[in-house]
Amino acid sequence: MKDDKIFLDTNIIVYAYDFSAGEKHRRSVEIIEKLWDSGNGIISSQVLQEFFVNATKKISKPIDISAAKEIVGDFLRWKTVITDGGIILDAIDIHSQHKYSFWDSLIIASAVEGGAKTILSEDLADRQIIKGVAIKNPFVS
Repeated sequence: MKDDKIFLDTNIIVYAYDFSAGEKHRRSVEIIEKLWDSGNGIISSQVLQEFFVNATKKISKPIDISAAKEIVGDFLRWKTVITDGGIILDAIDIHSQHKYSFWDSLIIASAVEGGAKTILSEDLADRQIIKGVAIKNPFVS
């Protein structure tokens, strides 16, 4: 829907800046452009931190620090969920109930806190719904 908020996991943003990622790069750029246009994108402080580390160190052609900082600054214009104590406690509950890693559970808890209807992620279980938020892998047909 038009106003459905979508939370992006780190991998989607990283692929958008990893030109060696092929189809995942193309699809991630398309997703991010649509979210910029609609204003429906949500991220978290965790996602931005993970993006910075991965984009500057782990992709095949790392981004220089100043460019990565600028990208992070741009994404801060989106609704950004800041990890606080309540989100950490919710993540622990999600971890216990759904057996995700704590870090993945923190992504889910942040999406719930941010009011997302959907999480786009390659790492979480496609089509699962947790606390009313649907998980979708944008790279599967």
